[in-house]
Amino acid sequence: MNAVATIRSSPPLPQRFVARQPILNVRRDVVGYELLFRAGWENCFSGDSDAATREILDNCLHTGIDSLAGGLLAFVNCTRDALVGRLVTLLPPATTVLEILETIEPDAEVVEACRELHAMGYRLALDDFVMLPGMQPLIEIASYIKVDFRASDAAERRQILLGVRGSGAALLAEKVEDEAEFQVALAEGYQYFQGYFFCRPAIVANHSIPANRMNYLRLMVELTRRPLNLREVVEIVRQEQSLLYRLLCLANSALWGRSNTIASIREAFMLVGEDRFRILVAVAASCVLGGENDPALISLSLQRARFCELLAPRIGENPTEQFMLGLLSLVDSMLNVPMANIVNTLPLRAEARAALLGADNPAGAPLRLIRCLELGAWPNCTALSKPLRVSEEDLAQIYMEAVQWAGESLTSSRQPSLPAPETSPR
Repeated sequence: MNAVATIRSSPPLPQRFVARQPILNVRRDVVGYELLFRAGWENCFSGDSDAATREILDNCLHTGIDSLAGGLLAFVNCTRDALVGRLVTLLPPATTVLEILETIEPDAEVVEACRELHAMGYRLALDDFVMLPGMQPLIEIASYIKVDFRASDAAERRQILLGVRGSGAALLAEKVEDEAEFQVALAEGYQYFQGYFFCRPAIVANHSIPANRMNYLRLMVELTRRPLNLREVVEIVRQEQSLLYRLLCLANSALWGRSNTIASIREAFMLVGEDRFRILVAVAASCVLGGENDPALISLSLQRARFCELLAPRIGENPTEQFMLGLLSLVDSMLNVPMANIVNTLPLRAEARAALLGADNPAGAPLRLIRCLELGAWPNCTALSKPLRVSEEDLAQIYMEAVQWAGESLTSSRQPSLPAPETSPR
């Protein structure tokens, strides 16, 4: 029976859920994502793991693994059955990294399968690696050696470094959760890093928010008001040349094939329209606040913003405000400024301000939920989702839509800039 038939013949499982954990290089560029799949939150660690893997592969075909990983490397956990049965050959070898779980015995059949997959172009990663007998054949063909920083000490990691030296495999530090751990891993020779250390920088309490970035924060708040105060929006845009240029580029793209010129910021806004202007501000704010060296933060903030916005109507919250809260949720890391200093500078309602500071209130429910999704903390997702009365299927769909929207928004923002209109606005 071929791989497709094997998958199709497996018993149906419940709606599956996926979380993405970014993998970064020494420059903090995102190079890939580990995709974490579960068969719903209630039974995430139960059932037949081989049947679950077949269902994961089937879902990858339907959803598109390149879409899930944004065209970057996709790290996918594999069972013994998926390897020796060559089921993983349904995934594209150019962008798929096959993670060989630490529970898989490296017997002759597994080693033969891995060698064949390696020859086909698949990268192999040895997950939660420890030096055990029989691992040498896999070390020789592995592209990545993943080491759990939470489950190892410096002495154990030195032994691993000595054991894999000369193999050509890159060291990948897992569960790196803060800046200090990142610096330790860097000093020990690790080349790749997985965890949310990039969201938890060392914060200097007396930092203030740079003036130009403050304009973006002010504008994000103004865009939550209903009805929109266009006069105030125009005034902020007048003070921020980088935003004005972006608005003109967008307006100019809408004018292709027409002879119109733009004579004012208000005119550019009216031509672009409120909806597209909101998207423009969301992408621009993430890029400006995150800086050029924080692509992971930019992507994650956009993903959170869209998730919170889509979930809001289902739980009785304001979608526009929720979009802003998602976008602001990482701004303390972007600016290296305490969140308390940031929220105190913005005219937020008290509940929204408390949500950004971590309060357990209705306004903060979408943020708490997506943080659990990002970590793959499925039991916590269950506890948070039940009071919201939103089905698991709907949440899975919202999360995937948010991931795809963030990727598409960033892709469009990287397109070459359009020429500005000939007439300068007043």
